[in-house]
Order: sequence, then structure tokens, then C-alpha cells
Amino acid sequence: MSKAVNHVAVSVTDIHQAMQWYSEILGMTVLVNPVEIPADTTKPENAELSDRVRTVFGPKFGKLLICHMSSVNGVGIELFQFVEPKAEFREDNFEYWKTGFFHIAVTDERIEELGNKIASSGGKKRTEVMELSPGSGKKICFCEDPFGNIIEIYSHSYEQFWANAQM
Repeated sequence: MSKAVNHVAVSVTDIHQAMQWYSEILGMTVLVNPVEIPADTTKPENAELSDRVRTVFGPKFGKLLICHMSSVNGVGIELFQFVEPKAEFREDNFEYWKTGFFHIAVTDERIEELGNKIASSGGKKRTEVMELSPGSGKKICFCEDPFGNIIEIYSHSYEQFWANAQM
């Protein structure tokens, strides 16, 4: 049985700026404003959650901020700002030849408009808008958010885009 995608976690260097950007530019809805989670388990109010987070991130983890957002189709976006150790930009943010997730994709029929909006708001257009095959009307564009995370824009839903695709 197929499983639904629940959420995507995105690491950023400034969670407040990212929350505003993802809300204003991509239309994400804030579900939970940024919350600080320290690794310090000595405070009773933090102990259980801090212990769980430290289990995930390991002994170097000190503190993070997390914000929960949702897309129009209900897929969650978790924004993480690691405070200790401090979040930093990758030198090469597109090592596509290495395994792991390397982009998220959003759907917007006004693909050119969104690509330009991303570029004019601190992000970047990595490519121009490209049509899958001439005359199909199915277009894509690769961009980056202001934090170097790769965002692909589709002009149609994933199912519409790839059903009966001729490559």
C-alpha cells in the first residue's frame, strides 16, 4: 500500500526569516511558531523532549529552533535552525551525485511568476523555465531559497505531469 508523504525537514540559518519567506513566497501556513529545544535535560520541562532530540542528533547537539508549517495539500514543512552547533551554508549545495534528498518540489501553474518571485526575494533561479517536451505545456524550473535549499517548481501536479509522459 502506498504511503502518503507526511513532511519534509529543511535546515536554515535564520528560522524567523525562513518562516516569513516560506509563508509569503510559497504560501505555507504556520502551524507552530518557532520553539527552542535545548539538549539540556536538567530542566524538568525540557527533559523528555530534549532527550528524544539528542537521541536523533547525537552527542554534539546543543540547541535548535523548530517551526512547523503546512502546504496547501497538507504536506508539512519543518524548518530547523541549529543553534549549537550553529547552522551554516554548505559550500556545494547541489551534490546530486551523493545519495539523499536533494530538493523539494512545489506546484504552481504560474511557474514563471513564482520563479521570478523566488529570485527577487533573496532566493535564486538555477534554471530558466523548461518544457518537458515541446507543446506539452508541462514545465519545470529549479530555484533555491535564500538558505541554499533547492526548490523545483512544477506547472502541474506530479500525477498530471508524469501520467502518460513521452520521454
